[in-house]
Amino acid sequence: MFEKLLGNDQIKEAVLRMMAKDRFPHSALFVGEKGVGKKLFALEIARSFLCQNPNDFQACEVCTSCKRIGVFSFPTSDKKDDFDKVFLSEHLDVGQIISFKRNISVAAIRELEREANFRPFEGKARFFIVDDAEKMNDSAANALLKTLEEPSATTYIFLITSRPMSLLQTIRSRCQTIRFAPIEAKKIEQFLVSKSGFSAIDAQLLARLSAGSIGRALSLDLVNFRTQRGRMISVLEGILNRKLSIVLQVSEQLGDAKLKDEYEIHLEILQTLIHDLWTIQIGGKNILNVDLTTKFESLANIIQPNRLGIWLSEIETVRENLAINLNKKIATDALFVKMANG
Repeated sequence: MFEKLLGNDQIKEAVLRMMAKDRFPHSALFVGEKGVGKKLFALEIARSFLCQNPNDFQACEVCTSCKRIGVFSFPTSDKKDDFDKVFLSEHLDVGQIISFKRNISVAAIRELEREANFRPFEGKARFFIVDDAEKMNDSAANALLKTLEEPSATTYIFLITSRPMSLLQTIRSRCQTIRFAPIEAKKIEQFLVSKSGFSAIDAQLLARLSAGSIGRALSLDLVNFRTQRGRMISVLEGILNRKLSIVLQVSEQLGDAKLKDEYEIHLEILQTLIHDLWTIQIGGKNILNVDLTTKFESLANIIQPNRLGIWLSEIETVRENLAINLNKKIATDALFVKMANG
């Protein structure tokens, strides 16, 4: 059942023990960073219950029930009312609630409450997943409380979140919390090479950038990332080689309307580059931009260590000031000049 899911082996073992003893919680809160596999895990648990040919509580993955459980049809419209429901998969005993923009509607939660009282259509239980559960407002959360407190004997509800403290304490107290850890970079790297066809160097870079999230690794556009990173490397090289014209040219690019949505991403990348230089200077090997190791070893030899700390502080100040109506062009020019002089 869980072989195709990366990492969190302790959770897999714990779930199988609970299932073997018929003690799996009817209300569970799956907590962990985005992209670590929480929702896939929930669907695999549903498969194990609803599989037509289970083996030691593990789904066969080939029967019609297993194949239909993960097939959903979600709306592509921008109409709020289209999200006021429980979306049932092709297996009618598995449903999911998703948010409309930043909110999960009260209407959707109330429909879940009604659906949770129905007996299973074809399996022995029904399963409902509330994705991004932190997007419930107080009204939606309160509408869910009674169902969580007194669930039907044949109903299981899984709340998925990366921000558990944004949920009402009364919601958290009615669920058994299952915490997912970030996935090891080596496991992500191996998966990307063996299952997704990435080259070894690209897989290694993606695994480092993913911060333990296989979802992030698979969704990251490496071509665009390397373009963004190239701009920030130009800034560092321009500063170190005293070519301020190159640095200000990059600043001009960052102020362009076409890149306005990528502004903070560029600053974040610049921070990681500087941190990698610092890591090399103190003798560390585990840098994020692993494909630039040779280049960075050369750059690290020509920069004073105290400058790196000053640069990181200046960048963080700019990022904090983004909350106000900051003129990005002026702020970037000032930042790069300070870095050149600092």
